[in-house]
Amino acid sequence: MHGDSNDANEPRDPESRAQERNGTDPPAEPASEVPSQGDPLADARAEAAKMKDAWLRSAADFDNFRKRTRKELDDARRSGREDLLRALLPVFDNLERAIQSALRASDVKAVADGLSLVQRQFVEALAREGISRVATIGLPFDPSVHEAIQQVETSDHAPGTVLAEVQPGYTQGDRLMRAAMVVVAKAKSGDGEQPAS
Repeated sequence: MHGDSNDANEPRDPESRAQERNGTDPPAEPASEVPSQGDPLADARAEAAKMKDAWLRSAADFDNFRKRTRKELDDARRSGREDLLRALLPVFDNLERAIQSALRASDVKAVADGLSLVQRQFVEALAREGISRVATIGLPFDPSVHEAIQQVETSDHAPGTVLAEVQPGYTQGDRLMRAAMVVVAKAKSGDGEQPAS
């Protein structure tokens, strides 16, 4: 029983015993683990500083995200323009060849056939990019894709029918790139009127 009283007062782990024999104190607990008993105002200021730092980091992250997104959009636009240009450059090359050939040619039909081939190549290049021409002649006027620039009185066509196309329109998928300028039929002013009695 003599050793029991000494054992109760002695530290249990070997590191603490070694420090006691050497005359050193055990290491102090880290300051962050000690509950703060300090001034509430100081605690509030520390919390506010921590929140301000977090807010500044979030603002910087958002600004970096915004700049990165803008750069990615600019790169995507540039890439889209480059892809379209690559698709159209062969058409332009053939158009130049057709013009050079037309300057030397004496056969007008051959020149017209060559230009028709270039036009077909151009339409195919646009189709590969998802761009198509708006259908017009013989169809009912559609204000979502047609722009009427003139109305012509006629009894040969139903009112509201597109008679002629002045300038073609184009769509890319479901999006209208340019409305077609068209001439639309309207009823003759005398049609449908009852004679006065």
